[in-house]
Amino acid sequence: MDIVILLGAPGSGKGTVAGALAAKNGNLKHVSSGDLLRGAVAKGTEAGKQAKDFMEAGKLVPDALIATMIKDVVAETTGDVTMLLDGFPRNLAQARILDEMGAPVRSAVLIDVPDGIIQDRIAGRRTCPKCKAGYHVRNLPPKVEGICDACGEKLVIRKDDNPETVKDRLVVYHQQTEPLIAYYKEKGLLRSVDGTTGVDNVAAAFLAAM
Repeated sequence: MDIVILLGAPGSGKGTVAGALAAKNGNLKHVSSGDLLRGAVAKGTEAGKQAKDFMEAGKLVPDALIATMIKDVVAETTGDVTMLLDGFPRNLAQARILDEMGAPVRSAVLIDVPDGIIQDRIAGRRTCPKCKAGYHVRNLPPKVEGICDACGEKLVIRKDDNPETVKDRLVVYHQQTEPLIAYYKEKGLLRSVDGTTGVDNVAAAFLAAM
């Protein structure tokens, strides 16, 4: 087992690309830190209960708590599998925690997309509340408008996809997550792909880069 870290701003397509690749290749496993958090809360695990307390108080979930969930997934992933790690690390502190785990990081791939395109993309995002599949009204529309292809659930707009929230998220990204680019470049692990060329092209470029 080894790990490929996905880097890029919110809306750059990390989850879409990783999900598409994992669906076509059994040796790839998409692990989203956001899905792990939501899943732990829904299941009522000990880590989920702790995370829920922070989330309901409007506070960030501590790095160490998220790292515990990641560590559990790493421990249970064996064999010839490459884990596509999406959303962790989110800052330098988390990157150092990942290093301390001894996790075998093969590369860190940046999906590079300008802020202006990201803001346009996020405005059109739609998500399935049941199976978590993601769509876009123009770039990746469902077969039936407003309905998930996979499970037939009605698609929704996430609360954090409104324009003002997107601007705030980009500010946080540039302040906290962007420094990871230099961090992994210094380690010789950074790869970069153009994230503006369409899902299939980005996925192919990502696969080659990793």
